[in-house]
Amino acid sequence: MTVFKENKAFAEVVRKIDPLRRLLSFQELSGGVSARTALLETEGPDGRREKLLFRQHGARDLRRNPRIAADEYRLLGILRSAGLPVPKPYALDTSRRLFPAPYLVMEFIEGEAVDDPADPRTYLHQTACHLSRIHRVDASRHDLSFLPKQEALARKILERRPASPKDAWNEGRIRRALERVWPFPRSNPDVLLHGDFWPGNLLWKEGGLVAVIDWEDAALGDPLADVANARLEILWAFGAEAMRRFTEEYRSMMPHVDFTHLPRWDLYAALRPVSTISGWGLGDARESVMRKRHRLFVAQALEKLGFEP
Repeated sequence: MTVFKENKAFAEVVRKIDPLRRLLSFQELSGGVSARTALLETEGPDGRREKLLFRQHGARDLRRNPRIAADEYRLLGILRSAGLPVPKPYALDTSRRLFPAPYLVMEFIEGEAVDDPADPRTYLHQTACHLSRIHRVDASRHDLSFLPKQEALARKILERRPASPKDAWNEGRIRRALERVWPFPRSNPDVLLHGDFWPGNLLWKEGGLVAVIDWEDAALGDPLADVANARLEILWAFGAEAMRRFTEEYRSMMPHVDFTHLPRWDLYAALRPVSTISGWGLGDARESVMRKRHRLFVAQALEKLGFEP
């Protein structure tokens, strides 16, 4: 699509939301690896300007779930009604008339991901607090049956055995251990899972967490699946002490959650990124640090399960 055609298409997107609002400009946003996002700056008849976020999922996500845009749009509405800090959904279009794939438009929330918090203790407390709020969403009040089951998603990943496991990330060892303990015992009731809860999906402003974004991996399952994923990501971003503190914060907020099988979910969390991490654009130095911390994470989980670390 040419810039002119895209500008025309985005202008129509805005008019579909509000016929009196016009598009001033659009800007492609970088940083996402699974979706196309664009910032739309608009103006109403009273001169008030408002920013919207255009989101179009990539081919891989659409193959995994052809209804992914509709599901995320529906979920955002539910989460807003439950009082969670997520973008307000404005529009969904699955017609493919304006763009080659379905898209949704949502509120643009001013904020940014933080990679060096000024107050790590407060950062980790708020992070754990918001994850606990997600896990406390009352499924009896909100129909979440359209979301996939985490157990089924995990089974697919475990059954997708690569011809050549990535030895640098201990993939073969992780898979062998997981196969020995799969299926995981069920000791917690299913809850709403974000599915990719990590520092990059948390927006902060003036020291406060203002939004949790990117809900395309949401599912229903054991809360430890989210906890384990967050633990690894926090270890990568901030180190072992931050991971430990985050875990303790979450545990104190969710005393009813049984942590017995956390080492199993830690191993699963360690396996998930192995197949895609080469496409993250990491520099050699950063990848070396992440690989070292990944080995530590895996070794701790293996030891707790009684396997040779």
